[in-house]
Amino acid sequence: MAKTPPEGSGAWNFRDIPRDLMRKVKMAAAHEGKTVKEFLMELTRARIEELEKRGVLPKSK
Repeated sequence: MAKTPPEGSGAWNFRDIPRDLMRKVKMAAAHEGKTVKEFLMELTRARIEELEKRGVLPKSK
């Protein structure tokens, strides 16, 4: 049975991710003592902040 995400969150499923990339992400996350989810969210937030600073994306509230 599928879990219902907490209020205010969502779920994404990605397909066709190269296995070598998946392996490297898992290793990088483990090296930093993080879950893959934590690792990817941190990378994503950092990239979003960078794009906001450059004016490519509107600043978050």
